[in-house]
Amino acid sequence: MTTNPTIGFIGYGNMAQAIARGLVDAGVTSGERIVACAAHYDKLERTTAQVGVRPLHTPAEVVAAADVVVVAIKPYQIEAVLGPLASALADPDKFVVSIAAGWDLAKYRALFGDAADGIHIQCTVPNTPMAVGKGVLVTEDEHTLTDGQAALFEALFGPISLIERVDAAHMTIAMTISGCAPAFTDMYMEALADAGVKYGLQRATAYRLAAKMVEGVGALYLATETHPGAMKDAVCSPGGTTIRGVSQLEKDGFRGAVIDAVDAIQG
Repeated sequence: MTTNPTIGFIGYGNMAQAIARGLVDAGVTSGERIVACAAHYDKLERTTAQVGVRPLHTPAEVVAAADVVVVAIKPYQIEAVLGPLASALADPDKFVVSIAAGWDLAKYRALFGDAADGIHIQCTVPNTPMAVGKGVLVTEDEHTLTDGQAALFEALFGPISLIERVDAAHMTIAMTISGCAPAFTDMYMEALADAGVKYGLQRATAYRLAAKMVEGVGALYLATETHPGAMKDAVCSPGGTTIRGVSQLEKDGFRGAVIDAVDAIQG
């Protein structure tokens, strides 16, 4: 595989833009090595200009230009858009990275039929913090990449995300935790900021404190793998202020509310 691949996005919505920005800002690649297409070309020209990505008109043009084809359209669009491109994708020098929720390797094999054996595919589900190099890329453990392609996949996306491999049966729940829960965390940060403002903090200060706290707690866990319960206990002094807050959260069903939110998505 080339060491300076061209990355092509079929679809250039918020998630694709987050990945492209993360790759460029982290120095993984340059905007000139990224191409993209989208339904509305005038809007595409504006969004790609932000990081120097080259806009193209059609998915076929993206496949022809790219070494790594990122499928970033809505899941319901995949059959109609990618089906006609099977022969072009069946190129030993290309591979496909799907970021469409609900599409695993088995579904792509069914879509491509006889051409599937010649198409190299890795299915993933990313989250938006990839834009700042702090993302999660839930990645199906089964794939059809060659060893060289797998190494290139890691080299491209490892610098901007935790690449977490799971089996196909657990892609959806893993996606919920990493891809949907940022919205829950945003609500938590907003609530903390509201509480800070209630007691006189400037809102911008409260948001910075909440954001850095969330980042730091996550970083501490990843660095130490200390059980979250033990991390919580370390902050709760006997008879202290923090344990009073924890006790109130327990009374208000904090943990149960989080699990209920995940259940609502899974159900």
